[in-house]
Amino acid sequence: MPKKRETNVFDDLGFSTHEADVLTMKAELHSKIVRCAKHYSQGELQRILHVSQPRISDLLRGKIARFSLETLIDYAQALKMRPEIRTHEPAETLAPSRA
Repeated sequence: MPKKRETNVFDDLGFSTHEADVLTMKAELHSKIVRCAKHYSQGELQRILHVSQPRISDLLRGKIARFSLETLIDYAQALKMRPEIRTHEPAETLAPSRA
């Protein structure tokens, strides 16, 4: 029996599987960036991330929709974090069909 995919809040809100996966990645990365950013002043973050103060404010206030996953990855790298995406093999691998 195939293993059921774990659901998350984005699944519960009615997003497609693809959208829920992307939003989950963004939310997790954003959370880690904000945790790291607490060690810096907003002025330091502006210099490190090369963005304006309103952009820093959006980041720190959780306005995730205003940031692409790629931008969040750039911010994480600028903060000397090592972002990575992990993938997992399907629970049950299907043998290729022979026609």
